[in-house]
Amino acid sequence: MQEVFSQYIAYLEAERNVSAYTVRNYTRDLLEFFAFVSEQGIETLKNVNKQTLRAYLAQLMEQKYAKSSIARKLSAIRSFYRYLMREDLISASPAATTVSPRLDKRLPEFLTQDEAKRLVESPDVSQPQGQRDRALLEMLYASGMRVSELVNMNVEQVNLSTNEMRVWGKGAKERVVLIGEPAAEALNNYIKEGRRELLGGKRNNALFVNRYGNRILVRRVQKILNKYSRSINKSVHPHILRHTFATHLLDGG
Repeated sequence: MQEVFSQYIAYLEAERNVSAYTVRNYTRDLLEFFAFVSEQGIETLKNVNKQTLRAYLAQLMEQKYAKSSIARKLSAIRSFYRYLMREDLISASPAATTVSPRLDKRLPEFLTQDEAKRLVESPDVSQPQGQRDRALLEMLYASGMRVSELVNMNVEQVNLSTNEMRVWGKGAKERVVLIGEPAAEALNNYIKEGRRELLGGKRNNALFVNRYGNRILVRRVQKILNKYSRSINKSVHPHILRHTFATHLLDGG
């Protein structure tokens, strides 16, 4: 087993070009599986069958492994047996028809109203970038927009007299998004002051710009969220703000 296993790991690294993290996980998962197989008195991989694999999965469940961990271990075993078939070392895989455990659905994460308030009020609005960040966070929280929609917005899509924004979403479909007064005020301050300073005389229709006057990118928004999420001691991703928007909207009736 050891020789074939070493060849498989070399195959993953050289031909599949998988990450070191995946190689490390697969190595650990497969060595644990091999240990179980040996305990069953099975000496060759050809003698491993569906019943062997099911017994192993049952043991993992008895040991209270998370379903996600079991699914990952099974994925490693499937990959290994696909390699054995590819090399004509076996004619059939015992893992081919074995179904992964159904993962429990996790409830969407969201922020409390206090956490959301502290998050959006974190930026230093005495600085241009702080005004931009405050407006950006307020918009994400108040509108439920996707980050991709937000970064693609142009300034002419905003009507602050009615607190409305024209947004193009998936499939180039246009919709009108309403925002509340806090978001409108933050956006107004940013457009009148911070945005002008960030543009530095540059002509650009983008609503949100970086310090070079160019349209802000999605990955930059994530960095902004990472920066200010420290104020609430939580890791905040864009989808969490979308869930927060929906949750607070429902709570507010």
